Amino acid sequence: MQNFNDYIKLIHSIEDLEILSDFIIGATTPKERDELVKRIEIIKLLISGESQKNIARKLKVGIATVTRGSKELSKGHFKILRSEE
Repeated sequence: MQNFNDYIKLIHSIEDLEILSDFIIGATTPKERDELVKRIEIIKLLISGESQKNIARKLKVGIATVTRGSKELSKGHFKILRSEE
């Protein structure tokens, strides 16, 4: 695998959820998976209008982590989560 796009293409090519789960579990640590879940929750809460301060307190993360998510939202990322509104 040469770059991040190759990694994305590989993940995209895995159609079976069990195989995808196995791959992601093998490629990440439990802490990395927990952090990813938390970051997605941050984005969902930001989209719903929750304040950054409340999100940081609720999820027990630093305000900088929430701000980072907010900045990425303002760049137009997380279209899939926005479409769930």
